[in-house]
Amino acid sequence: MGRLSGIKVVDLTQFLPGPMMTVMMADQGAEIIKVEPEAGDPAREQAPFDTYGDATHSVWFANLNRGKQSVTLDLKSENGKTALRDLIAEADVFVEGFRPGVMKRLGFDYEAVKAIRSDIVYCSISAFGQEGALAHHPAHDMAVQALAGFLSVNDGADGMPVVPGAPSADLAAGLTALSAVLMALLGRERTGEGAYIDCAMFDSLLPWCAHTAGSAIAGGPSPISQEQRSLGGAAFYQVYKTRDARHVVLGGREVKFARNLLTALGREDLLPLAEAPAGEQSELIAFLRDTFATRTRAEWIDWFADKDVAFSPVLDFREALDEPHIAERGLLVSSAGGGNHIAPAIRFAGEDWQPGAVPEKGEHSQ
Repeated sequence: MGRLSGIKVVDLTQFLPGPMMTVMMADQGAEIIKVEPEAGDPAREQAPFDTYGDATHSVWFANLNRGKQSVTLDLKSENGKTALRDLIAEADVFVEGFRPGVMKRLGFDYEAVKAIRSDIVYCSISAFGQEGALAHHPAHDMAVQALAGFLSVNDGADGMPVVPGAPSADLAAGLTALSAVLMALLGRERTGEGAYIDCAMFDSLLPWCAHTAGSAIAGGPSPISQEQRSLGGAAFYQVYKTRDARHVVLGGREVKFARNLLTALGREDLLPLAEAPAGEQSELIAFLRDTFATRTRAEWIDWFADKDVAFSPVLDFREALDEPHIAERGLLVSSAGGGNHIAPAIRFAGEDWQPGAVPEKGEHSQ
């Protein structure tokens, strides 16, 4: 039993934002009916693959669709439409991730679904929302980041934007959609009324620039990474290369951390630079760059062990997943018969969690 037991969700989403949202609900006991086209969610075909129970699945698909039921429907056929209507009649939540206008053409826009289940919570997830000049513009995560301004500060010292390591627009949309749906369900408990949620990746990502794009938000110029405290202009929020061509970071700009490190290095005289505005710390950055280049990453890990400084080595995913912290927190869980899952970030004290089974395509259609 989970906190969302008794909640039934009809999920028409694919790829990343929608499935991430609904797997978080499935992890808490909601019944998720994943409606797939005959070809299946494209994520099923994305390598690499691993064995989960008696079947082989995409690691991506398994981690975002465990604990769900899979139904394959042709929504252009009358039989498919009838089957979907039957599912909606018993559902609390309806989630779709198609481009705007698709659900209306299929006959399952909000008004049509509300006519079947009057208190439905209906959530549409798209790149730019259901209305506006960009509503029909095709885009995945990086294109949304680019148009929202985020990619402009995801750049190196040469100012060249690089492909982001995290799909920030996707994850922001998934978390925003989850929050909105849960708010709507809570509101329905009080009023008996459902809701329509227009969740855009662009809209979901934009608020997260408040700490970096303040000058632009206030009507001024766009931030330049090398002059920003959190984007490369501060010595104590910076990446440094070590002697063995690996990397470490200083990830805390508080004066106490600067004092602790510079004292240990015998350079208290540089402390005023750590307190200077971002963009005016080049001398301190240069000193730390030269300093970190004198030892290997492993040597620096040992050296920092007894010092109160926000320091971390830059680990690859293999190193990160092998860290004791992962095991201590139970963050990598093997399912019955093998196959690893990243544990849900939302867990409640005193409750044990085990990953649900990964559905075969159309396994629950009948």
